[in-house]
Amino acid sequence: MNNITIYHSNGAEELFVEKSIDQLAPYASAAKKVTVSINEQMTYQEIDGFGASFTDSSAYLMNQVLEKEQRQQAMKMLFDPVEGIGLSVLRNPMGASDYARDFYSYNDLLEGETDVALSQFTIAHDEQDIVPLVQEALSLNPDIKLMASPWSPPAWMKTSGSMIGGELKKEYYLTYANYFVKYIQAYAKHGLPMYAVTPQNEALYSPGHYPGMIMLPEAQSEFIKHYLKPAFVEHGISTKILCYDHNWDEPNYPLHVLETANDAVDGVAWHWYGGPPSAQSDVFHKFPMKEVHFTEGSGGEWIPAFEPAFSNVMRTGIEIIRNYSKSLVLWNMALDEHNGPFVPGFGTSTCRGIVQVNQQTKELTYTLDYYALAHFSKCIRPKAVRLETESTNEHIRTVSVRNIDNSIALVLFNDSELNCNASIVLPSEDAFVIGIEAKSAITLHWKR
Repeated sequence: MNNITIYHSNGAEELFVEKSIDQLAPYASAAKKVTVSINEQMTYQEIDGFGASFTDSSAYLMNQVLEKEQRQQAMKMLFDPVEGIGLSVLRNPMGASDYARDFYSYNDLLEGETDVALSQFTIAHDEQDIVPLVQEALSLNPDIKLMASPWSPPAWMKTSGSMIGGELKKEYYLTYANYFVKYIQAYAKHGLPMYAVTPQNEALYSPGHYPGMIMLPEAQSEFIKHYLKPAFVEHGISTKILCYDHNWDEPNYPLHVLETANDAVDGVAWHWYGGPPSAQSDVFHKFPMKEVHFTEGSGGEWIPAFEPAFSNVMRTGIEIIRNYSKSLVLWNMALDEHNGPFVPGFGTSTCRGIVQVNQQTKELTYTLDYYALAHFSKCIRPKAVRLETESTNEHIRTVSVRNIDNSIALVLFNDSELNCNASIVLPSEDAFVIGIEAKSAITLHWKR
């Protein structure tokens, strides 16, 4: 079995360590045995990849706080498929989110002013930190797909007159569609093609202290069908449009948009802050030609201990992919020692970045999210196809793929409190048994 590479994390001291089969020897015969099998004949969705978001805060920390050599090393560890973990999806905010140093859009005006022609549109803010980092990421991994989501339109387009709260005024639907066009065109001029956008981040939640906006399903359907998609067609833009971009607990929202704006919508974007991941499958089975994407999930101090937090990413990540998602995107690429920066008035933050950049010491730390993502991104490469994977024990969570080089990647997570022995049944290969510690993750990469 020398053609199998194994990566192991025990949820505590050891994180994503390369091991041999001998080092994962079975436990004593009394240990419970589980069979994990892969069926290559049954295939599902194609995978785009795994990643996080260059928020304003993340980009500032990595591009301005880190020294050049630190940044280059961190970017290599994040995006290089050989020397790093090969992240291949970036979903960035269009303008300020909660994790920004200030409120901003790409067309900010004085109170009472309007700019229907968008003559003052500019992405100058992004050109300072975000654009250079995305360009560097693409140079390390040309397979990266870019996505973008607004937390709020410019304040003057909204009923609240602010980037906080409100809804999009009907008279600015066309203007806002052209706002997306200009954003995509501006990024394209920097050699950054936009794979997909969503009309609104978390359209059913209007935060009181950071950018946001309510966009009910009826409004989103109308905006996509009659304004956004026609604007893309008029300007020859092939960027996909994903609807919803919110939690699993309101599947009727994307169902309504797909039913009423079907041809104009390419798929659904999901978050993990409410409901079960099976909602992805429920909607997919009704609209099997539409893409499924998971665009945001953040860990934080509400899951305080290391093991439960690591387990949450592994457990949920596997279920996200098993429920037809083409992507798995966590939240901030980087945060500081105070889990910030965040917009003025935000309060305190309990979120985690993929890496932590200490603004005082400039120390760079790779968090548990980095190592959990590594179990997926290192060996499940873009354009991989998910395979049918079965486990005889529901606590041994599994997902497997066939990569375009014909290699097989299998991710295992022991979501129980007991160590166990797993018999791994791979295609066209003799089965073998390994020991899996409680709450540990193992990724097997089998080259043929």
